[in-house]
Amino acid sequence: MKLGKTSALGIIFSLAIVATGCGQKTTTSNPDQAAAASTPAASEQKLNVEVSFYPMYDFTKNVAGDLADVHTLIPPAMEPHDWEPTPQDIASIEKADVLVYNGAGMESWMDQVKDSLSNSKLVQVEASQGISIREGGEEEEHDHDHEDKATTTEEHDHADDASAKEGHEHDHNAVTGEEHDHDHGGLDPHVWLSPALAIKEVRNIEAGLAKAAPQHADQFKQNADAYIAKLEALDQDFKAAVKDSKRKDFITQHAAFAYLAAEYGLQQVPIAGLSPEQEPSAAQMATVIDFAKEHKVKTIFFETLVSSKVSETIAKEIGAKTAVLNPIEGLTEDEVKAGKDYISVMRENLEALKLALNE
Repeated sequence: MKLGKTSALGIIFSLAIVATGCGQKTTTSNPDQAAAASTPAASEQKLNVEVSFYPMYDFTKNVAGDLADVHTLIPPAMEPHDWEPTPQDIASIEKADVLVYNGAGMESWMDQVKDSLSNSKLVQVEASQGISIREGGEEEEHDHDHEDKATTTEEHDHADDASAKEGHEHDHNAVTGEEHDHDHGGLDPHVWLSPALAIKEVRNIEAGLAKAAPQHADQFKQNADAYIAKLEALDQDFKAAVKDSKRKDFITQHAAFAYLAAEYGLQQVPIAGLSPEQEPSAAQMATVIDFAKEHKVKTIFFETLVSSKVSETIAKEIGAKTAVLNPIEGLTEDEVKAGKDYISVMRENLEALKLALNE
């Protein structure tokens, strides 16, 4: 009998409690943690940080520097939308000092995980806090503002004292030591694909690390400032690239690039919805093909962690080529070996868009 997701997660949480109680140390493929484990004295002085998936890892690592051991729960080469934690993963979160996740529905399992935790000192950072979250599947932006309360610390207070609003606005802090029950269902979580919004996520992460280790707040700020300077340069390069482009529309495999499109005055035309594994209907395929023919689209974008079959089918139908537009939900093994990171992959996305928008 196949268990439902909720039942399966419930069993996992029960097993996690047993695993935590046994005090067994879980292994990790993270090279930074492996190195730290060989020097216990140094490791004890570092924050133990668990992050959900790759962009959160890269942002956190750039802010933390050598002051934290950062471990990614979802393996880099795994598509994260349908991933679920194991008992060992939950046990690792229980032992952490800081938990960093994107939020806005990206980690559908997160609320249940947080409800199962007993570590009252765990600092939880919802990186998308303070960002207006788009309705999933909508091309027009709808505000679902996370109230901009990034931290309760004085030195890095990004709080917005505006009164709470009705609707989907959350009434809790991005950085907290407490649990909060909230539902991001139906929202578009891909905020990290806009460099301008990635900057806000980095600031939230900085605030969380500073709350967990206030003695290192100045260093976290210095690291964040240096990384944000790179993100700001990336943002400016995107603006310059699309300013005078011949076209403003692009066709993507799934609807991951709405924030990027909105930030730079572009139009994303997705073949499928928010999930990269969602199969488009025949009607959706026909609509995209008609759009591509009418607008003389010459490039159909696909991504690296899922099959490119649908994009290739449409490209063949209209006589176009395919190219990668990477949502950076994880890195392939080849990308990891090549030393790629968020900024280098986003620059590859920029070059791919520049070509497609000027054909």
